[in-house]
Amino acid sequence: MSQAIQKTLRDSAAMRWTALLLLALAMFCSYIFMDILSPIKDLMQETRGWDSTAFGTMQGSEVFLNVFAFFLIFAGIILDKMGVRFTAVLSAAVMLIGACIKWYAVSESFIGSGLEMWFTDNLNYIPLFDEAGVSPFYAGMPASAKFAACGFMIFGCGCEMAGITVSRGIVKWFKGREMALAMGSEMALARLGVATCMIFSPFFARLGGEISVSRSVAFGVVLMCIALIMTIVYFVMDQKLDAQTGEAEEKDDPFKISDLGKILTDSGFWIVALLCVLYYSAIFPFQKYAVNMLQCNLSLTAPDANSFWASESVTIVQYIIMLIVAAAGFASNFQKKTNLKYGLLGLSILALVTYCYMGYMRQTAESIFAVFPLLAVLITPILGSYLDHHGKAVSMLVLGSLLLIGCHLTFAFILPLFKGSAVGGIIIAYATILVLGASFSLVPASLWPSVPKLVDAKVIGSAYALIFWIQNIGLWLFPLLIGKVLDKTNPNATSATDLDYTAPLVMLACLGVAALILGFVLKAVDKKKGIGLEQPNIKAGTAE
Repeated sequence: MSQAIQKTLRDSAAMRWTALLLLALAMFCSYIFMDILSPIKDLMQETRGWDSTAFGTMQGSEVFLNVFAFFLIFAGIILDKMGVRFTAVLSAAVMLIGACIKWYAVSESFIGSGLEMWFTDNLNYIPLFDEAGVSPFYAGMPASAKFAACGFMIFGCGCEMAGITVSRGIVKWFKGREMALAMGSEMALARLGVATCMIFSPFFARLGGEISVSRSVAFGVVLMCIALIMTIVYFVMDQKLDAQTGEAEEKDDPFKISDLGKILTDSGFWIVALLCVLYYSAIFPFQKYAVNMLQCNLSLTAPDANSFWASESVTIVQYIIMLIVAAAGFASNFQKKTNLKYGLLGLSILALVTYCYMGYMRQTAESIFAVFPLLAVLITPILGSYLDHHGKAVSMLVLGSLLLIGCHLTFAFILPLFKGSAVGGIIIAYATILVLGASFSLVPASLWPSVPKLVDAKVIGSAYALIFWIQNIGLWLFPLLIGKVLDKTNPNATSATDLDYTAPLVMLACLGVAALILGFVLKAVDKKKGIGLEQPNIKAGTAE
């Protein structure tokens, strides 16, 4: 057989990166919807009566079915048996259904409806779950929060299914090639969804001078429709790849429950899984409260209503500048010409400074926190490429934990000291947020490419599912805990922007300490067993 006939879509850099782009765009849209209410926590309390406990309970509900109905385990089995493309489309469809339910729950149409009355009168006591203290509802929880939680549960099933599917898809298209770079790049683009959410959710909620939280969620629903389209296009590409290679996506080697024993008896796997739950629990739940935390710790003065900084157009301009930061910084990593490389890098830094200045002039917490993923977009490809060619994955996890601890302690103890300083507080906030985003980029670039080194290829989907399931325990628990701790430690708070966040932030810093200890343990295990986690992903002589 000739070399031309053997060449597949996977061998074409353009095609495999196009496949990655389709998956990343779908995750980009899901990340936006995931935090669509996070930057308007104060508005949810003002317009729907959600206190911190109700807000945290609803936010934690996203992963409730994944944890307590073991949906993620079933998702891993579906992925192993049905393959990447089927599961990708299924996950997008499930996310869209959940998003539509959540939109209706916070819409004006829900208020006064028979459905609102039903949710007010029901789901106030869930047998067994209430006794165990893990119920997704409670007596007195606003009906809109209960129904939104139901929709968010469904969305969460699709979102986490999409997460393991994307990871498996990248392994399929990039194994033996630039896999860490691909995973890091996918997460960099997906995390731009966080910034997009922070910018546009308040924008749509306040559009036209009339507050409507349902407009923000409707924006997210439209994006979930786009995500479904992206996965359908990927379906066609992936199907063509299988036709070229003759692969059947595990259908010829079906999943067996006994295969899980190979995963669960591996100490390296458990350390990676625990690292994941600790680290992600200190980041994702924090994102849901970060804007409100900044509102409580910064002295923000609204600009004149007639000025450019208070206009709706400034949001569009600032977002365009953000895209320039991300695109120029990301592209600089792939330039071989020195002048072009540093020219793009300089443009990215200049645009970042401009963005930060605009955030200061706008005096809004959401535009300040939106810088969270920007430094990550710049350095994630660098980290991914370094891991592909030089290794040191565990060392990067340790560094990420150290940065995480420092950032949360800065938010807890240093930022409040600058509350009376209009400039100083915002500078501290920007610097800490950027470093936190950078530390977050260390995890996907180093942790996820390590999983294929720990388990057989046949059960890789189930391995990712188990890790995500363990991670989801933290993602369910900590939004709930933060909300409860806030209400307990702020009994005399007069408004949603008058809260002391010290206790929740110290709690999150402790997760970083635990992750740091586990990082050192993983380093020792890797050295003892020779797993190769510190080794490069691209072996010498492997074609790229």
